[in-house]
Amino acid sequence: MFIHQFLMECRLYARDRGTLFWTFLFPVLVFLALGATIQDNPEPSLVWVKASQKSSIDASFRVALEQVSMHVQEVEAKEAEARWRRGETAIQMQSEGAGYRLRINHDRLAQGRHAAQVVQQVFLLEQAKRSGTPAQLIPVSMESSGRPSVPRYAAFLLPGLIGLNLVSIGLFSLGMVNVTYREQGFFRSLAVTPLPRWIFLSSQIMQRWLVVMVQATLLLATGWLAFGIHNQGSQVSLFLLLTLGCACFMSMGFAVASLARTAASYGILSNALYFPMLMLSGVYFSMETAPSWMQRAVVVLPLSPFLRALRGVMNDGAPLLDHAPGLVMVVAWTALAFSLAAKRFSWH
Repeated sequence: MFIHQFLMECRLYARDRGTLFWTFLFPVLVFLALGATIQDNPEPSLVWVKASQKSSIDASFRVALEQVSMHVQEVEAKEAEARWRRGETAIQMQSEGAGYRLRINHDRLAQGRHAAQVVQQVFLLEQAKRSGTPAQLIPVSMESSGRPSVPRYAAFLLPGLIGLNLVSIGLFSLGMVNVTYREQGFFRSLAVTPLPRWIFLSSQIMQRWLVVMVQATLLLATGWLAFGIHNQGSQVSLFLLLTLGCACFMSMGFAVASLARTAASYGILSNALYFPMLMLSGVYFSMETAPSWMQRAVVVLPLSPFLRALRGVMNDGAPLLDHAPGLVMVVAWTALAFSLAAKRFSWH
């Protein structure tokens, strides 16, 4: 009876082509778009205001800048000022007396400060050359870490999308469906059938678990084919993490469904959980630059420690024990949500 109901859930799910697109294809398209367009380390760009008279020093300085991969854009003074006022320029340089002056855009401080450091270093080296003093450089060796080179942002994004899909399945695909069933009287009709309720719910859970595994497999295959990303850790650890994530976020879906009496109230409660996790758990971008108090606060959200563990396994090959404190937090959320759902869940 369980197998029959499980296959029935799969067939019902497969009939909705819109759901299939948003569940399986859309995350892949988002991953390809963001992974391909967001660069890991964009080259610094310097706007050089054209001087009325060029000197040999200007020419040698520019050549030296381009040798260190500095992108130099030489523009007229009027155009340079217009770009600056539009906020398009991170750093601008112009001749001033016998030297130069740098302007750094405060609103693009990270990029401008990095470029300014490069410009200063190159300028000091050029001064040393002109004065006849040999430049004393720190020896640099280019060595491989032994791991294949992959786009770092794409490798960061992949676990984030997998985790976000888990949350979406748990809160919106599972919890919302059960609230709708209750509101429409489907559960009351189920009570007069020979199908046990536990089989109905367990078949739903197993079908969503299968969806999660197919989703994750598609994203992992896309990461491998498009960006050369491989799981650096144990496949068993990855499987266990995904299963734990399913248990956690599906339990949260059932817990919210036990509190909400209507689909409208469920939408409010689920979004109150979903959007903080979406914005503050490091799905698309790292939280390392966030204020320290915020970094400490988001740890209580289950998606944040889950993604840290998932990235640790997939990108660093870390064992699960290295992320034990965070996983304990995920297990605690699972137990709390499951207990609440078991206590308050109603068929009527």
